Amino acid sequence: MRSDGVLNAFAGHEFAEPALLRQALTHRSAGSPHNERLEFLGDALVSQFVAEVLYRCWPGADEGALTRARAELVRESALAGIARTLDIGPKLVLGPGEMKTGGHRRDSILADAVEALVAAIYLDAGFDACRAAVLPWFEPLLAALPAPNKVGKDAKTRLQEWLQGRQHPLPVYALLHEGGEDHARVFRIRCTLATPALCTEGEGSSRRAAEQQAAEAALKEIEA
Repeated sequence: MRSDGVLNAFAGHEFAEPALLRQALTHRSAGSPHNERLEFLGDALVSQFVAEVLYRCWPGADEGALTRARAELVRESALAGIARTLDIGPKLVLGPGEMKTGGHRRDSILADAVEALVAAIYLDAGFDACRAAVLPWFEPLLAALPAPNKVGKDAKTRLQEWLQGRQHPLPVYALLHEGGEDHARVFRIRCTLATPALCTEGEGSSRRAAEQQAAEAALKEIEA
């Protein structure tokens, strides 16, 4: 922040053109210039940076695994998580309506702002500087990815494949509880395996979500 109140440094980059940073953080609800055009450019840049790092880090992965991994890293919730790490929300410029409804916390707005910020850094400092500034944002997400052959597969699918690969019986899912108000349903599911003998439970706002949680718990037990 300069002494005149203009924000000119953010996320490790000092902007030669602070107007680019302000535009990147301005939602269309606040008027023009807003960040939609920057978001378009940033989306392409993020995809390229992530594709390159996956290509280098996973030399044995096929195209399908690389594509699924890239989709995991650049999806809305992942970018919104980066935005929260960077503390972008409080710095967003929003219109009165979006401010009233908590737009600075909404995943879609936060993810768009990350892409716009990437484009702003690129336009301000060039490709190499942008790449150097942005790739560290994705390092924790990259480190948290499962093995290439597991990326993009949900817990139920991974559990089924693990069991089938060893010719074990498939899991049985049973509903233990369903309750709550219409707008806040709660489901509890039990996942039972015959081999290895194991029972786990999961809870979620839908039956599918609860089954996924129970399957994830079973996988963790197996891997442990």
